[in-house]
Amino acid sequence: MTKAQKSTRETIVAAAAKLFYAEGIRAVSVDAVAEEAGVTKRTLYYHFESKDELIAAYLEGRDQPNLKLFQKWFSEAEGDLASKVEAIFVNLARAARHPKWKGCGFLRTSAELANMPGHPAIRIGAAHKKKFEAWMAETFAEAGASDPAIVAKQILLLLDGSFAVVLLHRDAGYMEVAGRAAATLVQVALAGANGRAR
Repeated sequence: MTKAQKSTRETIVAAAAKLFYAEGIRAVSVDAVAEEAGVTKRTLYYHFESKDELIAAYLEGRDQPNLKLFQKWFSEAEGDLASKVEAIFVNLARAARHPKWKGCGFLRTSAELANMPGHPAIRIGAAHKKKFEAWMAETFAEAGASDPAIVAKQILLLLDGSFAVVLLHRDAGYMEVAGRAAATLVQVALAGANGRAR
């Protein structure tokens, strides 16, 4: 792929990401993406065989940046492990208060494609959530927490549950409450490990 081709492809993905996140994948046509990207429909189809392929590219583009942002919030937070986990939720709550916030792109896309479990975007979304879960499990294991894999699943459930409830109620306070619950789970897991070590 040439530099110009890569640039055109990136422009199309950026346009799709903007529209898909703001309006949803079903509401946005390929024509609208082409117009937003400033390319012809033919050019768009040169780079992407189908809208499904474009949807998958949109989510792939969100995967690493989202994980890196969570890891940045975690590493920059002061305090113990529980406080660092809670910081992810606190920062998400701050983001959720922005008027353009529309929730988790991975969850919203999976909801729109619920009747298509084999869709590439569903697989990408599931892999993204598993990466977050694996990172949490590894972090908890390194800290000596009891049942690190279970605690990681619980944190993911709190995270995704808060995404859903905040989107429904438009109240970021639910995300902060979920963060406090996540911190408590981590504290209990660490205390349980310390109890067994005695």
